[in-house]
Amino acid sequence: MFLDIIAKIFYEGYLLKKVAVIGAGYGGLRAIEHLVGNKEISLYLFDENPYHYLQTEAYGYIAGRFDLHDVALDLRNWYYGFKRPVTFVQEKVLNIDTDKNQVHTKEQAYDFDYVIVATGARTNFFSFISGMDKYGYGVKKLFRSHSFRTGFEQLLYEKIEGSDKKQNSINLAIGGAGLSGVEIASEMADVIQRHAKSIGESVKQIKIYLIDASNTILPGMSPYIIEKTVDRLNDLGVQIMTNTFIQSVDERTIYFKDGGELDYTFMIFTGGILANNIDLNTEYKTNKIGQYCCDETLRLKENIFAIGDCCELKDAKGNLLPPTAQTAEGSAEYVASAIQKLMTGESLKGYSGKVDGVFVALGGRYAVGEVFGVVKVKGYFAYILKKLITKSYYIGLKLRLNTGFKKRNTNLTKTK
Repeated sequence: MFLDIIAKIFYEGYLLKKVAVIGAGYGGLRAIEHLVGNKEISLYLFDENPYHYLQTEAYGYIAGRFDLHDVALDLRNWYYGFKRPVTFVQEKVLNIDTDKNQVHTKEQAYDFDYVIVATGARTNFFSFISGMDKYGYGVKKLFRSHSFRTGFEQLLYEKIEGSDKKQNSINLAIGGAGLSGVEIASEMADVIQRHAKSIGESVKQIKIYLIDASNTILPGMSPYIIEKTVDRLNDLGVQIMTNTFIQSVDERTIYFKDGGELDYTFMIFTGGILANNIDLNTEYKTNKIGQYCCDETLRLKENIFAIGDCCELKDAKGNLLPPTAQTAEGSAEYVASAIQKLMTGESLKGYSGKVDGVFVALGGRYAVGEVFGVVKVKGYFAYILKKLITKSYYIGLKLRLNTGFKKRNTNLTKTK
């Protein structure tokens, strides 16, 4: 028995390849899923939070349609759900020593053979918009989404109770009319309409403004999706303000470059991202929003890869791909396969990502979508298709969570 334990320690310590995955977002979790079955790999997952945040569902959580357990899933129960062990380190990674092949946290240094940087991105509040970082709510972090939700619900409560006699109107401003901004505006507008009976006449005092400097909402998307989305937003009463440049924000007013002003109650900003990157003691390039500029195999060095929102991802023609869960997962699958090929001495083909389809949730049971650039859908049918995609991901996580929860509780019972 003793010799078996020694042999196991020796085998795992010296023969298994140690792969460190930094970041428990969509890309990081998908990378783990595609590597955990390889018995020649020892996996380490690093994240400062104990949960996986489903950012794609933030619009529903902010609007009050989803609960906290719908957007935050326990990582320990998740990784316990695998047949092979995954070591979870709940610490912030400070830097990567590429000479010693070590990941450094505040508490310890961890050896690795390969690293996958999957640190995602945060809201870019743009320093040239004075006050935005102080008064605007982002949605990239769970605590920011939660802060807005609780504040918004309190405001609605005061409307119902009639205790806000000094304030006659509520203006909700959303800066940035990309995918996140549009989905949040739509969901909040739909929730307000559906609660009209309980909120009463005061619902007419709640207005949503969707603001963007571009000449259209959803810049970069197809004319079909843009047109149908505009129609839906108009039906929901959302005030669309394109070609509108925000110059500054204070506690109660948004100031525009053309001299206009808008009094607001809450401000959500989804106008851009800034990559969360980690310092390496080797040369590397980043673009204007801090994303790593990797080589064609998504590497910063021979054994260091980057995936998801923290790096530039391109399709076969060299076009930049949008920072979405779909592209994060696709890059994760490519890198997981690449590492296993390198372990067997195979050569790598360059990464070329793609977007198979785009669906936009537009409040309630309504969506618009396009698949393979050919199939166009809207309304309830598009909502069902989007839900099926989201549910397939969510159900997979939930099954893993349930398995892990049972295993953890069984182990705890045995140790008592």
